[in-house]
Parts: sequence; C-alpha cells; structure tokens
Amino acid sequence: MKSRYALACAALVLLLLGAAGAAGASLREAAGSKRAPRVLFVTDLLKPATKHDLRGVAYLGFLQAVKDFKLDGRVVQIDPYPFQAAQQKLASFARQNYDFVYTGALAPETVEPVAVKFPKTKFLFPFPVQYMRHKPKNVQGVAFHDWQGSYLAGYLAALMEKRRPGRHIVSSVGGFKVDPVNRLIAGYEAGARKADPKVTTLRGFANDFTAPAKCKAVAEQQIGAGSGVVFNAAGACGLGALEAAKEKRVWGVGVDVDQSFLGRHILTSEVSNIDLSVYSALRSLAQGKFSTGGNTVWNLRNGGVGLGPTSPRVPRAVLRQVEKIRAQIVAGRITVPTALR
Repeated sequence: MKSRYALACAALVLLLLGAAGAAGASLREAAGSKRAPRVLFVTDLLKPATKHDLRGVAYLGFLQAVKDFKLDGRVVQIDPYPFQAAQQKLASFARQNYDFVYTGALAPETVEPVAVKFPKTKFLFPFPVQYMRHKPKNVQGVAFHDWQGSYLAGYLAALMEKRRPGRHIVSSVGGFKVDPVNRLIAGYEAGARKADPKVTTLRGFANDFTAPAKCKAVAEQQIGAGSGVVFNAAGACGLGALEAAKEKRVWGVGVDVDQSFLGRHILTSEVSNIDLSVYSALRSLAQGKFSTGGNTVWNLRNGGVGLGPTSPRVPRAVLRQVEKIRAQIVAGRITVPTALR
C-alpha cells in the first residue's frame, strides 16, 4: 500500500514545472470579539509560488481565501518522508489549535493518525479519502475527475491531427503506470478515438517523474513513429516530452496546469484547478459550512477540471466541436472511461 500510494501521490503532486510555496502572511480580524479561523497550509517545498505548478496554484488559492475571508493564515514546510518524522511535525502544528489544515503532499500514513489524535481540527487532504485506512470523520478528501479534461485534450488532439496528411497518430508519455496516470491517458485516448475512430494511439512510460531526458527519449520514439501530438502525463519528466515535441515541430499537450508558457507548440493543457478546491473549502469554513468525512468531487460540471488556453492556431470550428463534447460530458451523455484499453 505504501509503495503504491507513494507512486500515486507522486503522479499527482510531481506533475509540476517548479516548486511553490513561500512564507505565508497572517491576516487577523481587526474588529469584533469572535476570532478569525486559524488555518494552516502545509507544503513540502517553500519557493516563490507561480501558476505553473500545482503547489503554486494551491498556495495562491489559499492566499486569496485568507485575504477574502479575513482568516488567520500560516504556511509551513514539512518534508513528507520519512512518514514518522512528518507525522511528528504535523502533530506539533495541530497542537497549536488550528481550525483547518491543508495537508499538501503528506501521505495518508502521516495525516490519518494526526487527524485521529486531534478530532477538533478539520483537515483537507488533496487526494481521495479512500487512500486512508480508517477515513477519520474530520478529514475531507478531494477527487479530481481529471480524465474528463484529458478526454477533451485527446479529442482536440485527434481533430488537429486529422488536418495533417498521411496516417493519423497521437501519443502520450506517462511517468509510472499507476492509477492517476492511467486515468489521464485512458481519457486522452478515448477522446482521440471519439474524434477519429481510425486514429492510432501510442503510449509509453518512462518509469520516472523527475528526469526529463527519459521522457524525451520516449517521445522521440513516438514522434519517429509518426505521432503528431504528444501528451505529457509525467510531471517534471514530461517536460522532456514537450521539449521533444517542440524540437520535432509537432504539438505538445500539457498536464495539470496551463503549460502554454513553454511555447507556441503547446496545443492546450489538461488542467486541475486545485486553487478552486482550496479556496472553496476555506470559504465554507469561514461560513461555518465546511463538512468532512468524504470527498469533494471536482469535474467539468463544476469547473474543477478542464482545458487550459488553446493555441490561437486552432480553428474556431474545431473549438466549437470541442465545446459540444464538453457539454455532452457535463450532461451525462458521454461517460469518460478511466481504464486503459
């Protein structure tokens, strides 16, 4: 379970371009007898926050909520490994009577025993609560249906590939073959087949999330086999796949955050709006409505996942086709598969 979670956690958290964090500001109510809720943001890396990585996006959502709802906010750094040391650090902060803790990249082996020990503190765990053995009632999990966004990315990829002469091929480069990555690729490939039933889909795994050279080598093989669009599902490693797409003058598709800043070769990106999940939870807390003991689901319907900016070279007619598919998914007329074929 530990090794499987470590890979799954890495698949979601290491799909990054850089690190985020920064020392947080503390905002307190200037008037009134009731104290502002005390909220804590835990990150494994403290560096300038940007919109180019998941940690940064989550942190920016936290900062905005602290400002908007006049919360007493703090940011701390905890190394997620080893579990026991991380657990001790998290417990030391929980003793300070925080009302809410966002647990960042901390593993369930770290969060669960601390949550049990401090039942009056509410925890937001940015992964499905099913990762925890006992699912404490004061923990709320987060489930991103990101495969819906990758389905749209695959649909767009195949439509653009159909505009090229010759055989139509799109591809994906995954980090490890673990559930979060598999679901992204399954959605991407299904979307591509919806747009073009005759399209060929290639997939490869670099067995790494951090070494761009490994993903670049996989992407180069795929492009050599005719792929005209390469999807990154491998975090920092996947930057190498997108670099290969740029060098070979084919399309690249980003993951998790908007990666269009990498260049004109980025067709679009599958995005998971983790800032929205953090902001929404803190808004509910400020309103006295934050509930725990389950999962908050984010999908196309509520804006939790989707596509980032699309290349201006994509024709409007193609964008309209993608929008029709998005509407069908939202309406329940298309069920996006989550298992690889």
